[in-house]
Amino acid sequence: MNDMTTISGKLDATGLKIAIVAARFNDFIVNRLVDGAVDYLERHGLERAGITLVRVPGAFELPLICQKLADGGKYDGILALGAVIRGATPHFDYVCAEAVKGLANTMLKHNVPLGFGLLTCDTIEQAIERAGSKAGNKGVEAAAAMLETVRVLELI
Repeated sequence: MNDMTTISGKLDATGLKIAIVAARFNDFIVNRLVDGAVDYLERHGLERAGITLVRVPGAFELPLICQKLADGGKYDGILALGAVIRGATPHFDYVCAEAVKGLANTMLKHNVPLGFGLLTCDTIEQAIERAGSKAGNKGVEAAAAMLETVRVLELI
């Protein structure tokens, strides 16, 4: 094991340009994800001037805007934040599936790290738990994963 090369990204956001794309739908949850992500990035050296926040109607629109931002090449990483809460119809399944597929395709097509902070919850209580209460803040976790991936890409 000692002769193995290990590449690991440092959690240092200094000097980066990060776009946060946040859905307005369920904004009482999404705003908490945004606040957590911004706080995390600032605590890891990113100046607020290095953050661009883009608001979109809902989760279904996240992939298009993330793709457009990635096309521009101005950002080191993009963070997609939203919350879809299951209702009584299959609409939840379609929105979640297409949003996830679109975000993954954008990241792979453009080689831009994309933090996945789209909550897909069965209940409002689950969403609240994941937006800063007992299950942590998934906006923070998505920002951390995106930041580490940015730094790993720089090393390979």
